[in-house]
Formats: sequence, structure tokens, C-alpha cells
Amino acid sequence: MSIIQEFKEFAVKGNVMDLAIGVIIGGAFGKIIDSMVKDIIMPLISWILGGEVDYSNWFLVLGDNPNNVTQLAAAQEAGLNVFAYGNFLTILINFLLLAWVVFLLVKVMNKLRRNAPEEPAPEATPEDIELLREIRDELKRKG
Repeated sequence: MSIIQEFKEFAVKGNVMDLAIGVIIGGAFGKIIDSMVKDIIMPLISWILGGEVDYSNWFLVLGDNPNNVTQLAAAQEAGLNVFAYGNFLTILINFLLLAWVVFLLVKVMNKLRRNAPEEPAPEATPEDIELLREIRDELKRKG
């Protein structure tokens, strides 16, 4: 079997297509979660905390701040040692929301699987039929 033929068999299997669809939907879903955090949750947090909306500028200067810099980009350009936690906080909330939604989806899927009707087990062959098959096979073998 050539490597190209093996690749064709691999590529057309259902698992590869399922994975590709999952990646595409996951990327789109990630954008929805990003927007929800950026446009809904973080503004609410900002409103509760007093009105600052630009979380990328949340930082602490570790050490001296001789020019009293208040913008993260300016502090980094000046070479100050900064602890920039604003963007990390946003990404952390994104992750937690995405993980929560995935957990809920898995939980629903597990519930659906438990409630799905089970396929009936194949009926067992009666003992006398099995015995007759064994006799038939033995007679064929002896000739």
C-alpha cells in the first residue's frame, strides 16, 4: 500500500472530518467568548470598580517610577520593571468562561448518551443450534 493511498484512507475517515469541524467551530466559539468578556463582562467589572475600561493599562511599577509614568507602553519604553496584570486578567476570565461552557456541553452530551435508547443485544443462539453447528463442522472436517 503506497503512502498516498494510506493518507487518502486516513483523510476520508470520519474522525479527521469531525476533528476539522470541531477546530473550526471551536475557533468561532472562542471569538464569541472573547467578545463576551471584552464587551460585556469586563465593562461590568470596570463599572463596579470605578470606571476604567482599558485593562491593558493595569500594571504596577516594581521599584522606582521617577517620571510617574501612567501608561504601560510608556513604562515599558522607559525600561521600568512592570507587573502588567490587566491583559492577563482578561485572558484568564476568557479561559474560565470557555472552560465552564465546555464543561456544560460535556455534561449535556453525557446526559444525552445516558438517555439514548440502547441497541438490543443480539439474541443468543439456542444451545441445540450451536450443537448442530458443531456436529456439521466436525462432519465437514472428517470429510
